[in-house]
Amino acid sequence: MAAKTKKEIYDGFEEKTLSNLWSRKRFEEHAIEIQSEVVRKGKNAVKITIRNKDKFEDNKGKSKNTERDEVLEDVFLWAKEGEAYSYKFSLFIPKDFPIVSTRLILVQFKHHDDNDSALVDNPIIALRYNDRILRITLQTNEEKINLFKSNEEIRGKWTDFEFHVKFTRLNDGLLRVWINKKKVVDYTGVTAYSEKYGYPFPGRFHFRFGLYRDLMDIPMTAYFDEYHKIPLKNSELK
Repeated sequence: MAAKTKKEIYDGFEEKTLSNLWSRKRFEEHAIEIQSEVVRKGKNAVKITIRNKDKFEDNKGKSKNTERDEVLEDVFLWAKEGEAYSYKFSLFIPKDFPIVSTRLILVQFKHHDDNDSALVDNPIIALRYNDRILRITLQTNEEKINLFKSNEEIRGKWTDFEFHVKFTRLNDGLLRVWINKKKVVDYTGVTAYSEKYGYPFPGRFHFRFGLYRDLMDIPMTAYFDEYHKIPLKNSELK
């Protein structure tokens, strides 16, 4: 069931198809399945399976070519610069999920590039999984930094995430992350790209989940459930 109130956006993916909370621009239709065999709560969850050259992107030699099947927040949900939000979701990686050393992103928060011409367009925040290592990265300039790394096995079980984010190009931004209710990131500082990189003020930011990776032949499957997004007051950030 999908619900939208002034305080909370929620989707438990209980309907037969994705709700109107989500854009369909960044996945192939064959990649998305609402199924009932693997669920975190309720009766259904989203199953995403990426195959070779799904939503293929030719990066013209600037970096490795990529492919994706990602579910993207529709534009009316995008975060506003200077405001804070809580994002909650659950992720299930199957036991036989392939272990790869190349780029693989499961969740990302992107600073919207209005003119598709930004000098750096990497995700501001990304949940990555490479070589059995789960990482949370932050990038607001040419350098990507690791805020969290763990080689604890995450395959074969549900993992619950909560991100508190305030996007801003000032020093009062923040990122706090809990995994299975344990705080693993507590960052204060810049959480957006500046005008220097081609991003006008104020910025807009969107959330995506799914599979985004360097081009490869092997299919991959992941499951997502229990999406919550809640605006946060300044008093809740202390």
